Amino acid sequence: MDIVYCPIGVPTFDLKVAGIQFDKSIKLLKSLDKNIIVPEKPLLAISDLNNYLDKINPSLIILQNLTFANSAYASEVIFAHKNCPILLWTLKEPVIDGTRLRLNSLTGAYSAANIMHNLKASNFEYIFGSPEDLNVAKKIKSCILAASIKEELKHTNIAAVGSTPQGFGFGRALDSEMASFFGVRLINIEARELMNKALNFKDEEAKEYLSDITCSCLKSESIDKKNLLNHSKLMRAYTEFTKENDIKILASRCWPDFFTEFGTPVCAVLSLLNDHGVSAACEADMYGALSMYIASYFTKKSCFFGDPVSLDIEENTITYWHCGMAAPSLSREPTLGLHPNRKMGPVMDFGLKQSDSATIFRIGRCVDATFRIFVSKAEILDKPKQFSGTSVVVKPKHNAQEIVNQSVLDGWEPHFVVSYGDISDEIKTFGKYMNIPVIEY
Repeated sequence: MDIVYCPIGVPTFDLKVAGIQFDKSIKLLKSLDKNIIVPEKPLLAISDLNNYLDKINPSLIILQNLTFANSAYASEVIFAHKNCPILLWTLKEPVIDGTRLRLNSLTGAYSAANIMHNLKASNFEYIFGSPEDLNVAKKIKSCILAASIKEELKHTNIAAVGSTPQGFGFGRALDSEMASFFGVRLINIEARELMNKALNFKDEEAKEYLSDITCSCLKSESIDKKNLLNHSKLMRAYTEFTKENDIKILASRCWPDFFTEFGTPVCAVLSLLNDHGVSAACEADMYGALSMYIASYFTKKSCFFGDPVSLDIEENTITYWHCGMAAPSLSREPTLGLHPNRKMGPVMDFGLKQSDSATIFRIGRCVDATFRIFVSKAEILDKPKQFSGTSVVVKPKHNAQEIVNQSVLDGWEPHFVVSYGDISDEIKTFGKYMNIPVIEY
């Protein structure tokens, strides 16, 4: 994608000081992404700006008031690239000495924001500060990531393996809806097709995948050998399907079919896929899987997908759990076990490791077919598994009871992503760039 730096201004302010800020800004931007497109010189006339805009096809515009510029400059940017995300950057006035105003960047920002607001170009973010300011670098980086995931989704395939169980319709998605809102291409396949493919593999054809689970997880010897073999065949079927169709996101039906028809749960398959670069959710929750992919894109790590099952008011914690699905890389100790309800394995059976920073996140679908985003900052406590299956004890930065009460009243889906690291800024910026309202709890 093309990230474009647009330094606008007028020649009546201090061009020597502006030139210094221009050079420093480019140095900062190139340190964040060496491929950022920059002009040869500041854009100090509408004609210069338009010539520059005609030559670019941006995925993100960093619009900086190098000096004051009237609203006509921002108007030209909007007219040229109306749907492009923007970061509006105001420079701190470099010298305050009782003499002339060198840049007047802040007034220019108000002019730009006002016209963008009036033109309904709401997908812009804002930062104030000098190129040396660490908060400026952090904000620019989060905007680059948010714009890049928006662009990435346009080239991403998401797979629905089977349909949601009865009563879990909140996870269903239409191909047109996925394409129009997020740009992703939805591919559907019935769960039985992958089951049948797995059953047709000979035992020796699944050895590689059997070794994968026995080497990466403890207590494989406690699992029935036939179930381990069935898992490895199913793992091969899912892996080949994702590779053949370039799948990066997958939501799979799990119960009851894999217990009643296949005789082996799919939980461990989905768990391992997450560590192999495919964001995989169970219970066929498409928007849950999409949320996992976005979180993993920002953190470059697997993330957890689970139900909120327990609230400890005194400890101010919420426990998220699932019956046997989590990436082994997230575990305190990667251990296999039996499904708590079906008494069948292999499934993952462990508590998740500790983290000083974490983010609870979900893309939710509204009744009017629009979307909203849930985000909450937290930390993950060093706790063993709370129930059979996989679990993580999260301590939010705000009041846990209030978060639970309000999110229940607000009608959120019962699946959430818990990611390692504070990616709240990136998520909020992503929401802004996608025109999706973000609710921070």
